[in-house]
Amino acid sequence: MIYLDNAATTGKKPEIVIKSVNNALRTMSANPGRGGHTLSNRASEAVFEARQKVAKMFDADDDRVIFTPNCTTALNIAIKGVINSGQGIVISSLEHNAVTRPTVTVNKKGCPVKVAEVIFGDADATLRSFERSIDKNTAVVVCTHASNVSGEILPIEKIGALCKDRGITFIVDAAQTAGVLPISTKKMNIDFLCIAPHKGLYAPMGTGILIANSEIHYPLIEGGTGVNSYSLEQPSDYPERLESGTVNLPGIVGISAGIDFVNSKGTGQIYLSELALIERLYNGLSKISGVILYTPKPQKNKYVPLLSFNLRSMPSDMVAEKLSLMGFAVRAGLHCAPLAHKRMGTIDGGTVRVSTGVFNNINEIDAFIRAVSKIKK
Repeated sequence: MIYLDNAATTGKKPEIVIKSVNNALRTMSANPGRGGHTLSNRASEAVFEARQKVAKMFDADDDRVIFTPNCTTALNIAIKGVINSGQGIVISSLEHNAVTRPTVTVNKKGCPVKVAEVIFGDADATLRSFERSIDKNTAVVVCTHASNVSGEILPIEKIGALCKDRGITFIVDAAQTAGVLPISTKKMNIDFLCIAPHKGLYAPMGTGILIANSEIHYPLIEGGTGVNSYSLEQPSDYPERLESGTVNLPGIVGISAGIDFVNSKGTGQIYLSELALIERLYNGLSKISGVILYTPKPQKNKYVPLLSFNLRSMPSDMVAEKLSLMGFAVRAGLHCAPLAHKRMGTIDGGTVRVSTGVFNNINEIDAFIRAVSKIKK
C-alpha cells in the first residue's frame, strides 16, 4: 500500500521512534513523578527530556509544555480554559471541528463567535478580515496555521501581532504544520500552540502537545498530579496544572525520538521535499481531463504539502475506494472540516485529499497519477 494520508497521521514511523517506544515499554513501565524508585525516576527523566526538546523546537519554556492525548484535547483545554461568559471569539473560515465544536459549546454559554473569512492567496486580505471581525468584546482568536483541506497557510505571525496589540489571547492549531514549518511561539506571539505529534513529528497516535504560554483559568481535567497531594485543589504550577493522571510515557518517548528524527532531516528540507511531490502531483493531475483542482499550484510558504481534488461526476468516497483497491491510501469526504469545504464550495461531497510524508517518493506520485488517469478512463 502506498500511503498518502499523512495529513491524518504519518503512516510510516521512523525506526528510531519504533525502537524508542519499544524500549520504553520494556524498561520504563513505571509512573513518572509518582513512585520515587529507580524506574519511576528514569521515566520522569525521559518525560523531562521530551519536554525540553519540544520547548527548544517551538521556542517556549519547558514547564509550559503540556502532554495531552491528542491535538483536539489541547485545543479544548485552551479554548474552554481561557474564555469567560460574555467574551467573544474569532475563528477562521477554514477551521477543523476540533476548533468549531468547542467554540459552539462556549457560544451556548454566552460567548459570541465570529468567523473571519480566509481570502485564498492573499495573506494581507486575510489579516484585514480578522481585523474587521474583532470587536471590543473579542477576548480570544483561534486560528489554524494551515488548512487540512486546501493546504492554505495562514499569516499567523501577523495575526499574532494583531492579537498582542489588542490584548487578545491567540490560540493556534498547528496540527498540519508542527514539524513541517518553523514555529516560534514567542516571535509569533502565540499564547497557546496545539500540536499533533503523530503527524509532522512522526510520533505514535494518541499523543498531543499544548504549549501554554499564558494562564489557563479553568483546567479541563483535574486530579492526581504527584505534587501537592495534601491539597484538594488543582495545583497552580505548570505543567502539573494541566497534566492530571498518568501520562502516555511510551508516546512521549516516541515524541522525543520523533523530534530527533525531524531535526536530523531538517524541518526546512522535509517541507521542501514533500511540497515538491505535491507540485509534481498537481502538474500531473492538471493534465487529466475531468480532474477538478481547487487551488492554484501549491507554492513554498503558501501551502503545506497536501492537495484536494475530485473527479467530475464521481463521488470522492468512490474515487478513494477505487484508489484503495489499486494500492493507494488517501482520504475522502469532509476531513472533519465543514467550514473549509463551505469556503471551497465542496460541502456536498467533500474532496479526495492526498498528503505526502518524508517517506514518499517521485515514483509513488507518478504511479498515483497513472492510477487516477485509469479511473477516469
